Amino acid sequence: MATKETTTKKKKAKRTVAVGQVHILATFNNTIVTFSDEKGNVLSASSSGACGFRGSKKGTAYAAQVACEKAAQIAKQTYGFNTAAIFVKGTGLGRDAAIRTVGAAEIRVESIADVTGIPHGGVRPRKARRV
Repeated sequence: MATKETTTKKKKAKRTVAVGQVHILATFNNTIVTFSDEKGNVLSASSSGACGFRGSKKGTAYAAQVACEKAAQIAKQTYGFNTAAIFVKGTGLGRDAAIRTVGAAEIRVESIADVTGIPHGGVRPRKARRV
């Protein structure tokens, strides 16, 4: 006859992250918004595609705004997120819309940094033409 063991699960302590980072990747086809703590551990993330936009609508400013609102709401409710440093990468239409949405979500913006990659050195030139 087997005896039933009772195990008690410990409740996970609610983690509060008041200060963190917002990473915005704005391409022409999509906008991805990620809220993280100061070390870079992801708290919440959303994208235009995850919010139900399809095709060319994913690259619009409105889609970026909706994605940012969704990620900000999760970060605020779950972790008490209220102060952010924003890092923007890319040249899409959603750049400015996502930044404005972070401010509208009552999250204090400490700094905005553009971390878009800049090519240096360029590509290898073509081989010389032989006549």
